Amino acid sequence: MLPHLAGVVVDAVYAAGDRLRIMVRAKAVEAVCSACASASRRVHSRYDRSLSDLAVGGRRVEIRFQARRWFCPNIDCPVRTFAEQVDGLSTRYARRTVGLRQSLVDIALALAGRAGARLAGRLGLPAGRNSLLRLIRSLPMPAPAQVTAVGVDDFAVRRGHRYGTVLIDMDTHRPIDLLPDRESATVADWLRQHPEVEVVCRDRAGAYADAARTAAPQAIQVADRWHIWHNLAQHAEKTAARHASCVAATAAATAVASVAVAGPRRAEPVPMAADSGPEPAGGRAGRLSVRVRLHYQQIHALASKGKGIKEIACELRLSRGTVRRFTRAASVDELLPVEPRPGRVSILAPFADHLWQRWNDGTTNATTLFREIQALGYRGGYSALRDYLRPFRAGQPPRIAPPPPPNKREITSLITRHPDTLDNTETAMLQQIRCACPHLDRLAYHVTEFAKMLTGLHGHDLDTWITAVKADDQPDLHSFVRGIEADYDAVRNGLTLTHNSGAVEGHVNRIKMIKRQMYGRANFDLLRRRVLLA
Repeated sequence: MLPHLAGVVVDAVYAAGDRLRIMVRAKAVEAVCSACASASRRVHSRYDRSLSDLAVGGRRVEIRFQARRWFCPNIDCPVRTFAEQVDGLSTRYARRTVGLRQSLVDIALALAGRAGARLAGRLGLPAGRNSLLRLIRSLPMPAPAQVTAVGVDDFAVRRGHRYGTVLIDMDTHRPIDLLPDRESATVADWLRQHPEVEVVCRDRAGAYADAARTAAPQAIQVADRWHIWHNLAQHAEKTAARHASCVAATAAATAVASVAVAGPRRAEPVPMAADSGPEPAGGRAGRLSVRVRLHYQQIHALASKGKGIKEIACELRLSRGTVRRFTRAASVDELLPVEPRPGRVSILAPFADHLWQRWNDGTTNATTLFREIQALGYRGGYSALRDYLRPFRAGQPPRIAPPPPPNKREITSLITRHPDTLDNTETAMLQQIRCACPHLDRLAYHVTEFAKMLTGLHGHDLDTWITAVKADDQPDLHSFVRGIEADYDAVRNGLTLTHNSGAVEGHVNRIKMIKRQMYGRANFDLLRRRVLLA
């Protein structure tokens, strides 16, 4: 017997085509009036109700419920008769059992309209997409809960156009509300309705900081550690771009010296790019570097005459975004790539060690070597191998191609990563970078000290770190420090307290998934219900 049929008597069960039909009637000898809650024992009449139920054995189930109407004994009650309901089975005016309705609600909250309708049909619970959406909208919203620590972040309703705000209970990691925008006034109104809030976890956005400051002055603001570290990494990348030429020059000198001392011992993959012309000042080759330097000079020359970004863009026929980026750059090195575009690597590069070993062993026949590397997976032609071996026969091994110097992102990654995650090669490269440029060495030192403070929650050392950075020649870190000082209390709390916005970011990703399920066509009220009720 199904669990929700415990309050009824089953009179008959039989198959009717592809359905299973169950005839039931209530056990109770009395009923409670739905209007005045008075108990009644007088039956007025009987009638049959047809209720769809959960499928059994792949068959749809129909319950024929013989319901009764009762007289209300209370003469002051506004109703004379009322219909009985069985807990767990029926509700007023419903054509589905309580169990079936709850199953459809769960499917609708998980998959929404069309996808939910497809799954329900496969499970033998047919329902239209609009019916599922109506079930979601009919659900009561959860009552406002008392929350002491709240996390706040924005999410895109329509990226680049409309944004909303999600609020998370940091104790339970459950969403408590969705707001239709990310304006400071909207968040402030919500905080005023919740005066019990003691902690506000947020990113570095100014709107949320202003809202918490004005509407919840009693609350402690906590800046998220990930966002703080991300901001530091962005400023560190600017310094890496500014001083990457030092690393490139040192790497080139080291490669030349190593070749001169060791001599040509083995062949390396030879870049096959065409010559890009004379190398301009600064060690960066190619026409792109020349054009970037020319634009940099022209833009700054016009800017020094007092011309605005729009005027410069019209005169030089460049986009305003390009002009703005060039004017904000402190030097042309920030705009240039760290190294020229790498050429194509020979298809024989993976087999260079094997070819040198066999050549040193005395196997100099190209056909024999061609068959050997074919067995090792070579898919190129014979002529490529013949050309590759030509310098071998002349006694002049192919020139050694030095590894490209690390670019700004690689430098930043080496500086900002935990030392335990670096292998031996990366550790040696980081040491070379620090030895090549004193500015990058000091940058790595400050980043390491900040990382220790962040991971160890030593926020009391923040003032000492700020003083050390200000005393050093690190203009990009000075900019980072100014941002910290503008939001000092929240940053210090973020580096001291255990609160973080990880749960908030997780729910932002969940909201993205729900939006994609609905193809961006649903109204905000449906999105809000699915986020809060699922």
